[in-house]
Amino acid sequence: MTLPLRQVVPSRRVRRGQTIARRRMLERSGVPDFLEAAHEWRRLFSEAWGTFLLVVVAAGAGVVGARFPGTITPAMQVVAPGLLVMAVIYFMGAVGGAHLNPAVTVAFAVRRNFPWRRVPGYIVAQIVGGLAAAAFLRAMFGTAGLLGATTPGAGVDAARALLMEILLTTGLVSTILGTASGARNIGSNGALAVGGYIALAGLWAAPVSGASMNPVRSFAPDLLRADLGTTWIYVVGPLVGALIAVGFEWILKGGPTKAGTLAAQGEPPPRYRRR
Repeated sequence: MTLPLRQVVPSRRVRRGQTIARRRMLERSGVPDFLEAAHEWRRLFSEAWGTFLLVVVAAGAGVVGARFPGTITPAMQVVAPGLLVMAVIYFMGAVGGAHLNPAVTVAFAVRRNFPWRRVPGYIVAQIVGGLAAAAFLRAMFGTAGLLGATTPGAGVDAARALLMEILLTTGLVSTILGTASGARNIGSNGALAVGGYIALAGLWAAPVSGASMNPVRSFAPDLLRADLGTTWIYVVGPLVGALIAVGFEWILKGGPTKAGTLAAQGEPPPRYRRR
């Protein structure tokens, strides 16, 4: 038997009461409701801070290696960003999703796990964090090691570097979307998967394209060293790869999932949400 519509859809008064009850529950638990628009600044701060740390580590490994020869191996340079991303997901993924990458933000939006109205703010926050990191490295070490810039390897032309960045980012975003399973952007196990993928991609592909997979990670050092000649590779490649990954995710899993939406936007842990 089909129930009347009024018995299926809660009234506006009921929905308002549920919202108020949910807020009170969160206040009692001490966990802020990061879905509230008033808390968007927290999410933006988390993106700026997380991207700052990522660029400091990813670009800084090359800078420090050049400034102090023999102290940092190529393997260390590519593993360090993976470990950093893993740590960021664990300690503040629940705040804003820990995207740290415009390609990831766009992918979540195209996947319909993330509202487009919030995309500009996230990307601006990421750019601010990346530029601040590059400025910090320059103030500390000058432009040693090309300020940690990602460039095509010796003998690698722009087309091949672009294709490599597309491939690597497709794999990265596929890993992120495929493991999105909870409030910490991609969940605890997902943090290991994404961090491991970043390290693995760098271990075999860094000599080809630098294994950036992140427009901000490449743009920030290029801007501060005043050389944007190859920057387009590391903007176009990751964005195209992200879109391909979204298409693959539709093929594999169909439409957007609730878990993916929680992962992309960052929410209080499930035990604090009203059932």
